[in-house]
This record gives sequence, structure tokens and C-alpha cells, in this order.
Amino acid sequence: MNKKDGNKKPGTARTSGRPNSNKPKPALPKRAQGPKKDKPTTEGRPAARGAAKPVKKATAPKQSKNPDEIRLNKYIANSGACSRRDADIYIQSGAVKVNGVPVTEMGYKVKPGDVVNFDGATITPERKEYILLNKPKNFTTAGEDDAEMRNVLDLVRMATTVKLKPVGRMDKNTTGLLLFTNDNDLITKFAAANQKSHKIYQVSLDKNLKFEDLEKISNGVTLDEHRLYVDEISYIEGQAKTEIGIKLRTANVKVVRAIFEAFKYNVLKVDRVAFAGLTKKNLPRGNWRFLTEQEVINLRNM
Repeated sequence: MNKKDGNKKPGTARTSGRPNSNKPKPALPKRAQGPKKDKPTTEGRPAARGAAKPVKKATAPKQSKNPDEIRLNKYIANSGACSRRDADIYIQSGAVKVNGVPVTEMGYKVKPGDVVNFDGATITPERKEYILLNKPKNFTTAGEDDAEMRNVLDLVRMATTVKLKPVGRMDKNTTGLLLFTNDNDLITKFAAANQKSHKIYQVSLDKNLKFEDLEKISNGVTLDEHRLYVDEISYIEGQAKTEIGIKLRTANVKVVRAIFEAFKYNVLKVDRVAFAGLTKKNLPRGNWRFLTEQEVINLRNM
């Protein structure tokens, strides 16, 4: 009798219910290795041989640019009515008309001779400009026909090609901040008697200002039967009591002089150090700068 398991030859396997066989099983045939097929994709699929090449979409020819035409939103912004972004909102809302017809098309171009109506008012494309000058002494806002005095416009003449006007008046002895613009609405606004923006002046007197006179001025002054209210008045810290700071709402420098002259003081110098939130920071005497967009917005909202 054959021994169980002990006489099993190496290389043979025992299977349940089948007789043992000493013959090795034939090896399975190897599969042929071909090139890997690309998975089907919606984009970038390899083109089949003989297939027609995809036809490129035809592009519309570029329109010729007319240098005399200007986009509607830029036209509005150049007029000073608002920014380009806000102009787009007005256009979409139908508040802009060209030649009497509402225009809501973005990118619409205005042609020479077109009449543009913005929110009920006709506007012009001239860009509104705003320049702040730190005026030196011996320049005046008087008419240019006065040959004896140098005009402040000479100081900003090279800044722009548009015709500017000063906001308010300054005599030759007054120094400090003076605003120039071609925005007639803003000029009219700051010339109004009820204008509420503040101006700060540093005044130099011929003698010390008495404390009791300072208190009287702080309570208001009557000039030519008109009551003038003073927002603030004080001695300038670290300087003689001839140097006074006064905060008013008037842009009329003559009024500043008249206040102190009413109390028998001679005014030697007036320097406007702040005008409607604008200051002389980084603006030396005789220099000028353009206002920022935010500064212009602030002036319009006053």
C-alpha cells in the first residue's frame, strides 16, 4: 500500500475527489500585447484616418475705429457728471438719451454733433478739472486786464488746456489754498451765501489779540447789519498771541479781515490753511496739484 501524504512527490497537488496526476498542467497561452487604445473622450479624441479636419469658426472682421467717436459712458464721465461705472448704471436704467432717444446699449458710441441728455440735463464732453493751488503772495484773482498785478492763472496756466476759473477771490496779500475748476456748478455752489463747508484761516495781527475780544468774536460778529457766526477761534499754540486761527464757512477773505478790523486790529497777513476739507499737506507755497476723484466727490456732496 502507498503511504498517505508521506510518499507525495514534489510538484504535485492534491485535489479533493480527483485522482492524483503526475503530469503537469499545460501552460495557458499568452495574450497578444497590442497598443493601448485611447479611451473615448468628448474633447481631444484622436482623429480617425481619412476623417475631415474640423472647420474653424469664422471671426467677424474688426470694426474700424473712428477717432471722433467716443463711448457713451466715457462721454458722460468726461462731462464730470459721474464715474464710468455709475454711467453704466444710468445707461442701463434708461436715464440717458442721445438725440432725444433713450439708449440702454452698453458700448454705444457718441458721434460728433450728437446731443446727450443725462438724467434730465444736457451735458458736454469737456472733462471737468479741479486744481488746488497754494497761492503765494503778490498774486491776485483780479481780471487779467490789470497789468499792475500778476494773476493767479499764470501759476496754473501750464497745468491744462481747459479754461479754468478760481473759486472765490483772493487779493495779492492773501496766501493759501485756492481752488480752480471749469465746473461752473461747483463755482456757483461755493459762491452761495448759505454754503456750509468750512474754511480755516491763520491771521497775523499787528498786536496781541485780547482774550475778551477773542471771546466776543467767538460769539459772532455783526458786519454791515449781517450777523456772522464763527465756528472756532483760538490762539495758535506755540506762537505769539498775534497769530490767530479762525474757522468760518465763508470763502470771502474780505470778511476775515473785516472781523478783526471791527475790533481795531490791523490784519498783516491772512493764510487759508484749509478749504472744504482740503489741506496744504505736501503742497508747498506756489505749487499746485489735481484733486483726486474722491476729493471731487466730497466737494459735490457738501
